[in-house]
Amino acid sequence: MSDVYRPSAAAAAGRADFATIAPWIAQGGRVLDLGCGDGSLLAYLARERAAIGYGIEIDAAGVLACVRQGVNVLQSDLESGLAGFADGSFDCVILSQTLQAMRHTEGIVAEMLRVGRDAIVTFPNFGHWSHRSQILRGRMPVSRSLPYQWYDTPNIHLCTVADFDVFLGQRGCVVENRVVLAGGRAVSLLPNLRGELAIYRFRRG
Repeated sequence: MSDVYRPSAAAAAGRADFATIAPWIAQGGRVLDLGCGDGSLLAYLARERAAIGYGIEIDAAGVLACVRQGVNVLQSDLESGLAGFADGSFDCVILSQTLQAMRHTEGIVAEMLRVGRDAIVTFPNFGHWSHRSQILRGRMPVSRSLPYQWYDTPNIHLCTVADFDVFLGQRGCVVENRVVLAGGRAVSLLPNLRGELAIYRFRRG
């Protein structure tokens, strides 16, 4: 895979979410990355796990960045679904820090579980203590994980770790792994209060 972009150690530094996800991907696994941005995650997985992947991205600049990195990418709107992919086409489907910007959350999760054996979802935890404290002061939260002001945010459906646990449980999904990060480190004590970024791997029950 010499033609695939290999991010430098410096570029990969600070991406604890990438390092968390990589061991969950089978060596040589087939991966679909939804809302893949510039393709950095797929490039990382190609390097670390020899993953064979495709990305879906609507933004033209992101698509161009993927192409420049040698990442396979399709320009498409996730809200229109994944009808172009057959059932079980991928070992894993990833939605990284995009869930909160989706209008049809249930639909995209259902589609992820249709075309992939496993699903990986990451999202900023709205239950973090800093967000709670800002709300108590009467302000909409702004933080490292939620950097937008209320008037320019792309986020539509913010949720907490506890919310997503209930969401998956109500739909009979089996959580295979859950890691909650704060400052790039996993937190196990009070993750819904202390965690900044939640990372889940789950499958159909």
